[in-house]
Amino acid sequence: MIGEIAIGAVFVPTLLVVALLALLLTALLVRVASKAGLYRFVAYGALVDVCLFIFVLAALAVLFPLLGVHL
Repeated sequence: MIGEIAIGAVFVPTLLVVALLALLLTALLVRVASKAGLYRFVAYGALVDVCLFIFVLAALAVLFPLLGVHL
């Protein structure tokens, strides 16, 4: 994933776009986990949120080239 996306006259790194998508997906997963009551089994909820973001970001970084989506 090298390269940039041109939004108007501004070049945005592809990793930033993927990180924003991962942030949105993480927010959705955190909301679902919170509604399901999964956070009562965890001592440090914020640490779980950060780890979940890293997992989602890594999964997106691996899956995008495999799916043929080149940003």
